Amino acid sequence: MNDPLRPSFSLPADRKKVLMHSCCAPCSAEVMEAMIDNGIEFDIFFYNPNIHPVQEYEIRKQENIRFAEKHGIGFIDADYDMDNWFERVKGLEHTPERGERCTACFDMRFERTALYAHEHGYDTITSSLGISRWKDMDQINGCGERAAARYDDLIYWTYNWRKHGGSQRMIEISKREAFYQQEYCGCVYSLRDTNKHRRERGRDRIHIGVRFYGQDEIKRDK
Repeated sequence: MNDPLRPSFSLPADRKKVLMHSCCAPCSAEVMEAMIDNGIEFDIFFYNPNIHPVQEYEIRKQENIRFAEKHGIGFIDADYDMDNWFERVKGLEHTPERGERCTACFDMRFERTALYAHEHGYDTITSSLGISRWKDMDQINGCGERAAARYDDLIYWTYNWRKHGGSQRMIEISKREAFYQQEYCGCVYSLRDTNKHRRERGRDRIHIGVRFYGQDEIKRDK
């Protein structure tokens, strides 16, 4: 932490405490360290019923818990209500990444984040999803702002976590921490499409639980 290249920033005016939706440890680590360095009070909200199968979900969650505990950050483990997620994206099974299915997925996750924030005294929500170059920042921000707009006391913080080297530090931290390296976005349809893409190029399918940053398909010693 305390990276001299990391910019100084502050919460929007009159905002005091953030509930940060986290999708995984690799994406959230730079966001977490940046907020810690800048003295921002926050907790992690892990609500990702899109992640499948359960083995993948548990690995990603435990990696996130490990990093949060290392820094003494509160971690809220929300429901894994996958049945509701499948109902939410019904009919969108074959839409592309960054399409309507992803919007519905983000809406669902941010709506739950916003509800928890409203009920537990947070005035700001944000997400680590936007730091990934594979995501559409405008799509994510739109979903976040729509969810926060349900409550008069809440805003979605649209800070661009990619800028000033944030995306590069995300990779550096992931290697430093030997985080689990997920190879698809998270949902069963992303897994399906990624494996199809790999097969078409003569690559092996994804094997869950084997890749870690800084290592070559070797499980990290626990």
